[in-house]
Amino acid sequence: MTTTTASTAGARAHARAQAGTITDSMPVVPASAWPTPPADVDAAQLTWAETIPGGRYTSKVLARGTRLRLRDVTGSACAHLLLWRADAPWERLNVADTVKVPWQAYLGAGHPLLSDQGRALATVVADESGHHDALCGTTTLAGNAAKYGDGQVYSATPAGREMFTLAAAKHGLTPTDVAPSLSFFHGVVVESDGTLTSKGSAGRDKSVDLILHLPCVVAVVNTAHPLDPSPTFDTGPLELLAWKANADLDELLAGVADTEPEYQRAVANSEDVWAAAHF
Repeated sequence: MTTTTASTAGARAHARAQAGTITDSMPVVPASAWPTPPADVDAAQLTWAETIPGGRYTSKVLARGTRLRLRDVTGSACAHLLLWRADAPWERLNVADTVKVPWQAYLGAGHPLLSDQGRALATVVADESGHHDALCGTTTLAGNAAKYGDGQVYSATPAGREMFTLAAAKHGLTPTDVAPSLSFFHGVVVESDGTLTSKGSAGRDKSVDLILHLPCVVAVVNTAHPLDPSPTFDTGPLELLAWKANADLDELLAGVADTEPEYQRAVANSEDVWAAAHF
């Protein structure tokens, strides 16, 4: 305790003096106050702006037609992602179908993120990284304890599963709602003998953009990948920006007829359920 915070009045004055301060590891509220919006985005359209340090997590409900950008600031982030339908949270991201239905195990631009009901919850619409993983899921308490010595949420080496459980709870969801997740910015490839090999990061300042087809609870955990070869916990900051992008969704939908039939059906399923509930 310092002399300025030794009294209630001093502590209050000190706390209030921090108002408006933006650090490199916090959400900015309102998001429109984010100091460096994308060049082609009006700051007033931002709905989420946050930097997640390594070993932390965040979550937010995002509307249909939101564009979400994940950016690996230093080249050492790993963004583990889960989605639940905000208006029907029993429907959630299904990683197995996200790989199986498009006949593609490697994530990239054009790849749909499918639910367990055969709907497209989101589509990857831009990808500067190319280093992602849909096969390994996130880290566990036991795995991190064995590798780093601890995996508790508030330790220096928290496990992804533990943080997803907390993120889910903030939206009325339970541990049984925490399914396998996707990982962005840490590549994994399958070798000819079936071995999963880490290919690491594509480097600093790489981003991935998603468009949401349906309103979703979005949970993002920034922690080491299960196959990260480093013996130490080196996860760097992850930047999240989201903005209203209905025109981008409209453009995406306008081109669906020229895509593969599996994608067409998944998008049609999403449009059908949305149209039924929104006259």
